[in-house]
Amino acid sequence: MASIEFTAFPRATEGRGASRRLRRSGRAPGIVYGGTTPPAPVELDHNALFHALRNEAFHASILTMKLDGAATKVLLRDVQMHPFKNEILHVDFQRIDENKKIHMKVPLHYVNETLSPAVKLGGAIVSHIANDLDVSCLPKDLPEFIEVDLSAIEPGKSVHVSEIKLPPGVVALTHGKDPVIAS
Repeated sequence: MASIEFTAFPRATEGRGASRRLRRSGRAPGIVYGGTTPPAPVELDHNALFHALRNEAFHASILTMKLDGAATKVLLRDVQMHPFKNEILHVDFQRIDENKKIHMKVPLHYVNETLSPAVKLGGAIVSHIANDLDVSCLPKDLPEFIEVDLSAIEPGKSVHVSEIKLPPGVVALTHGKDPVIAS
């Protein structure tokens, strides 16, 4: 998995007016928190960040943030968008510790749907109930996405979380029983 890098700059001013001026100048305000160091306000190039956010991997990968010449491993935790303009209002990043497990939502990619007996013979339509899955793992084991093979799905049957083949070191976090992800 290729590491995604981006550059951030320290932000000297804080507050609504300062953030508004920052956005007008083509920058997006943000914050980096977590780890042993105190939270740090940052600013990023708005257009570069906007294009990066369109990439699914940016949301579910460990990112390398260059700040003041130092590289920090971070996760994207939250993005606040303007209600109707294509404008990022604020972005949150969390520093990660390579030795501590992280909790993340990882996108599911469904494959081989057309090869399944349900679709081929039964003419059924497979409905994807979940688009992502909550997982817990060490940062080095975080998958970009999890592939769900639908080639064996029978008519009237469902695929449950327990039937997904997870990468080594990755544990699915489910609330309650064994949820259905496709039927």
